[in-house]
Amino acid sequence: MGKIILHIDFDSFFASVEQQDHPYLRGKSIGVTAANSRSAIIAASIEAKKCGVRGGSSAREGFQVCPSLLLVPAHFPRYFEISKEFLKICRLYSPYIEVFSIDELFMDVTATVSLFGGVENLIARIKADIKKNIGACITVSVGVSYNKLLAKLASGMNKPNGMFVITPDNVDMVYRRVALTDICGIGSRIEKRLHMLGVTNLLQLRRIRFEQLKGEFGPHEANFLKNVAWAQDKTDVVHFGHAPEVKSVGRNYCLPHNEYNQRIILQNVFELSEEISIKLRRLGKKARTVGLSLRGTESAYSRTTVPFYVDTGKDIFEVCKYFYKKWHWGIGERTGMVRQISVWVSNLADRDRIPLSLFDKALRSEKLITTIDRINEKFGDHTIRNGFLLYSDKLTTVPNGFLADKWDRMQLTKLY
Repeated sequence: MGKIILHIDFDSFFASVEQQDHPYLRGKSIGVTAANSRSAIIAASIEAKKCGVRGGSSAREGFQVCPSLLLVPAHFPRYFEISKEFLKICRLYSPYIEVFSIDELFMDVTATVSLFGGVENLIARIKADIKKNIGACITVSVGVSYNKLLAKLASGMNKPNGMFVITPDNVDMVYRRVALTDICGIGSRIEKRLHMLGVTNLLQLRRIRFEQLKGEFGPHEANFLKNVAWAQDKTDVVHFGHAPEVKSVGRNYCLPHNEYNQRIILQNVFELSEEISIKLRRLGKKARTVGLSLRGTESAYSRTTVPFYVDTGKDIFEVCKYFYKKWHWGIGERTGMVRQISVWVSNLADRDRIPLSLFDKALRSEKLITTIDRINEKFGDHTIRNGFLLYSDKLTTVPNGFLADKWDRMQLTKLY
């Protein structure tokens, strides 16, 4: 089969971790909700899925199909710890591991599979290690194939706690069975447009000329769809030990309810600015471009490049406040309601390559920030915070399901 690629996917990961940590939840239908909300279910247990509860549904929809559903708040730092323990296990079986998200990864075991008596024995040993070192409630499904595209498809074929192998001999049979949206990268919108071209399964996709796909989707997506049609994927497993290049740092926050209080809105913007500044300093970076987006009954977006580098929450917030005033947010016809806030910085430079200030005040300020960082790292976030944030909600960055935060990815490189 050439290369042997595994895609290992946790089964109902968030919910399984909650069941592992809390025995009273085992065997129960549970829905995991975002930490600041009980209205949206972000993950469901295997038991809840059997009742029809799905991630992305509302709590109301969940209770309609499963009256006995229990709602549990998410604990992302805990999920990240489990993910790191899982990485340590997988590292014993191959040095070639690519983290795809917090609950799934690719492994290239081509060079090591013979050391463990074949692919089935290797997978059985990984599952046994998970049960022993992480917990019996937490299981994985494994896809095996000769490239990453098909390995990921295979991992969803025999859930939960299963294994499926796609080979050149059975790939056409698999393509007849699966839906278009079972392929990573084909969502409902792409599926709908493919249906308009007369394509309802992956084999039919082979009959569509490249030029026709290019006219509908553009060259990049057309090339991707053609590769999917012929089960081709030449991308290698990218080792998680390679530190990602950091080009920007950002933070999105969805408020728990529609917020009209302008002071609270600005406090949240300041809090996000502080979080970004902490990430910048941990990464040893400073930024020149700052952006802000507010979304509510109206949406506003701006970014600008300032003439100096910043890495403090106060400086980032001052730029955001400039946008806020420029938009006349919450004044006149603008109601000022906000539900989602995004703050980000880009145009980064290494901190140690930026000339030091000649002014004593700036040097004292840097020493103060360094001291505050050390105190907060030792005693916990928000031990010392700006007075403007007094009595405001304490926001803390937690790893998300896609590990999109570069700082989280950097933490994984330390496991190598």
